[in-house]
Amino acid sequence: MPTDGPSWDDLRILLTVHREKSFLAAGKALGVATSTVARRVEALERALGRTLVHRGNAGVQVDAEALALVGLGENIELGLEALRRDASDATVAGIVRVSVSEGFVRPTTRVLARLRVKHPALLLELASESRMADLARREADVGIRVARTGAAALVERPMGRAHLALFASRSYVERRLPTARLGRDAAGRHDWVGFDRGLERLPHEQWLRAYGATRFVFRSSSFTAIEEAVLAGLGIGLLGEAQSLGIDGLVRIETDERPPSAEVYLVFHRDARKTPRVLVVVRELEAEIRRLIG
Repeated sequence: MPTDGPSWDDLRILLTVHREKSFLAAGKALGVATSTVARRVEALERALGRTLVHRGNAGVQVDAEALALVGLGENIELGLEALRRDASDATVAGIVRVSVSEGFVRPTTRVLARLRVKHPALLLELASESRMADLARREADVGIRVARTGAAALVERPMGRAHLALFASRSYVERRLPTARLGRDAAGRHDWVGFDRGLERLPHEQWLRAYGATRFVFRSSSFTAIEEAVLAGLGIGLLGEAQSLGIDGLVRIETDERPPSAEVYLVFHRDARKTPRVLVVVRELEAEIRRLIG
């Protein structure tokens, strides 16, 4: 029985096969021949004494019992990527990856652009995604979140509450809501813009329906699309109050009750507390978020 575990090269090949779903695509991604990928997988299977990959007409699939090896490969990959980003700790240089929800993309981009001017050796990556990057696993260096994870590996710094408000375009207000006020009893007579049905359980979407919104003329999974649809006059939408007040053409609509708000957290890994390139991003983002949501 072999005593040595799989090497990183073995895990990297298995991980790529799992992602690409074929030996051919995995070979292209790794820059090696398809036969090399197949040979390395077969050698790993022999060494471990079990089947790891099933081949079929629809492609290849990693055996369910081998997914732990795939997870191990992902952890090593993330660790190596974090080490690569940490290579220039002595100065404000190197890569900083920031993960935010789409609603924070604009202010975050402004901060990162200013930092790039101040620190030309800083390389910046901004990820806007529905599945938030796992900062505890170092998938990103810094994140903006609206919920705490409680992970011991993370610093989760409260920034204040982000308030939401109803907004409509100036043209919509002039046509249909000249008082710029909307009571609960009148909400059913208006057109609405909101998130798509897969996100209906979000607290602010539930608030809209509870307030009386029924006729959604435009839905999207994209916050930017929702904002643009409201600005185009398609209907009334629930947007970030601080950000939207600064957009020309949007009018804040008064309501009988205040829409929900959420606590915002600036999050980063505890290991990054002495990393200059990460700390400079944290400081600038903290100042911007506190200014924005105040």
